[in-house]
Amino acid sequence: MTKTLYMMRHGETLFNRLKKIQGSCDSPLTAKGIADAQRVGTYFQEHAITFDHAYSSTQERASDTLELVTKQPYERLKGIKEWGFGVFEGESEVLNPRPDPIRRSHGDFFCQYGGESDLQVQARVVKTLTAVMARPDHHQVLAVSHGGASFMFLRRWLSMDEFERRGIVLSNCAVLKYQYDNGVFKFEKIINLSSADGNNN
Repeated sequence: MTKTLYMMRHGETLFNRLKKIQGSCDSPLTAKGIADAQRVGTYFQEHAITFDHAYSSTQERASDTLELVTKQPYERLKGIKEWGFGVFEGESEVLNPRPDPIRRSHGDFFCQYGGESDLQVQARVVKTLTAVMARPDHHQVLAVSHGGASFMFLRRWLSMDEFERRGIVLSNCAVLKYQYDNGVFKFEKIINLSSADGNNN
């Protein structure tokens, strides 16, 4: 039986605005982040999109976003928290290394600094969301996560060439819609409602 997952990135935070690496640390939502999250909630209401279950990562920026989108009960999951960047967290984004030209990701660069590799992030997010969607009473689920975690999850199911062909931009509050069946997620579309974006591929 096909099920539906809506995976959402949290709203803009202070660190997003200041161009700081956020990772496992946290910072509050900005006024824009709050407004964009509320805009997503309105979109769901206007399109009669409801959820039988809702989840957020254990980080406050994700749970705060979810509470602005829906008033329903939800559960926090460590498995969908953001990529851990070790000692780089809280530092300027200009310190991020250039992505590997083949993998188009940071690979295991952050491991030597106490962080996670791209495949470690991908494995835990895939494992967590697969377990969630495999539950018998889970048919339409909302999960609020993060940019890096959402990107690596998407990379498991969509090639980078297809990612770029579609012009996908994982802006704050972007919502990735997937169909799920028997352990496999199929990317359907992205919904970007941020006041600065209009990409709905």
